[in-house]
Amino acid sequence: MCRHGSCQPRYRSESLSIFFYNSAVALVIFLRGVNVGGHRTFRPSILAENLRQYDVVNVGTAGTFVVRKPGSRTKLRAELLRMLPFDTQVMFCDGADLIRMEDENPFEITPPPRDIVRFMSVLSKSGRRTTSLPCALPASGEWFVRIMASEGRFVFGEYRRSMKTIGYLSQIDELFGATAATRSWNTIMAVIRILKAKA
Repeated sequence: MCRHGSCQPRYRSESLSIFFYNSAVALVIFLRGVNVGGHRTFRPSILAENLRQYDVVNVGTAGTFVVRKPGSRTKLRAELLRMLPFDTQVMFCDGADLIRMEDENPFEITPPPRDIVRFMSVLSKSGRRTTSLPCALPASGEWFVRIMASEGRFVFGEYRRSMKTIGYLSQIDELFGATAATRSWNTIMAVIRILKAKA
């Protein structure tokens, strides 16, 4: 874990240069703020089925999709937005960048306590953070969100399982000057496994 701002990437023995063909061209889509608290609800599995010409795989219920045959991003985005029953922000991410983050994340190998969830936020653009890292939210007293490191459009941290947490997660936008879509690290690892699997 990063302490006092000293965050060094950990590298595993697996070579990053050997990807299956689909991971090199695949995209990952993150929808922001859907299926949360009864707002902006939809069925991601049905959306993935409706976009089957792009070979879309749905991951979970928060609006996370692996697109293995993306083609034109402009066309894909337009079709995706047309099929959604509400307006929301859509973040695209190259699959190869996600695979790289598996090895460059700051998390310890040992699991966190049961009341702590590791997460990664994807920014709409490379942000200019307004604080040094690591940092805690709130800054004093018991923390609910702890931001450990950032790399380009990716922000890594931990949060407590609490009703208060969502309010502190929303402060990531302000800290980095860009809107963010947040997923648990377990979800990110599920995405990476799909990206690295043979089609």
